[in-house]
Amino acid sequence: MAELTEDDYLSIGEVLGLLLEEFPDVTISKIRFLESQGLIDPERTPSGYRKFYDADVELLRVILREQRENYLPLRVIKDRIETGVIDPSGDLPRPDHDDTGTDHTGTDLTDVPATSVAAHPAGSNGTARSAGDEPVSDPAGGPDLQPPAEPADDHTPVAPQLLPGVVLDRDELCAMVGLTSAELAGLEQYGVVHGRGSGSNTVYGDDAVEIAKVAVEMLRAGIDARHLRGWRTAAEREASIYEQLVTPRLRQRSPESRAEAIDTLRRLDELGGRLRAALMRTALRHHFES
Repeated sequence: MAELTEDDYLSIGEVLGLLLEEFPDVTISKIRFLESQGLIDPERTPSGYRKFYDADVELLRVILREQRENYLPLRVIKDRIETGVIDPSGDLPRPDHDDTGTDHTGTDLTDVPATSVAAHPAGSNGTARSAGDEPVSDPAGGPDLQPPAEPADDHTPVAPQLLPGVVLDRDELCAMVGLTSAELAGLEQYGVVHGRGSGSNTVYGDDAVEIAKVAVEMLRAGIDARHLRGWRTAAEREASIYEQLVTPRLRQRSPESRAEAIDTLRRLDELGGRLRAALMRTALRHHFES
């Protein structure tokens, strides 16, 4: 792509067209969301349309790669950019100009056919609007992300997490944890991942994200989705035993009894995890020792 001058800029739809080949899951809504979180700051025309330049596009590529390859939360990516740990600017300085131009100047984008954007499901963002410019009043969409509890080491990937109450649709969950749609369907078929709702209205919360981000690693290690059902069954059986122990206290009206029951559940959960780890090490010890 030729370097854009101060009179040549891209609309959000044209930027989408440039990014789709490398990032098939990117959407106009995603780009707006990155802006709402302060990671990008495109200029505006007097009428409120976004104006993107080469530096903006390269910054978007860096952000999307960090999410896809390192699973970094947006706030971590933003911090790394601001502190210079990540330098997306390269040799692409942003033009110094004002907003006296028209909405769009007809930049030559022969390598980005308009039909490729219009045909892609990300192009319309679920509305009748085309994949071109959109006014400033359009809402930003997409899932909010939560930073890690402690500062992440610069070389340690940070798993994605949702803020409480935020839900994802099917495509967003797949993009967030690195699953394909077919893999997610397999996990759902065997009861490993559950969503709320049905069909196209299914949404996924933080529990589904937590399970899916571990399940995808298991899948990449060669374990089939049908085998992961065993972990789900074992977890449900274990939870049932714990519930039988604390249910009498949970039914009492005393706040002290309920608090005691919750503390017991947490303690049993911790003990169960330690017991599983010990049993697994014992079962595999002969491999490690040999």
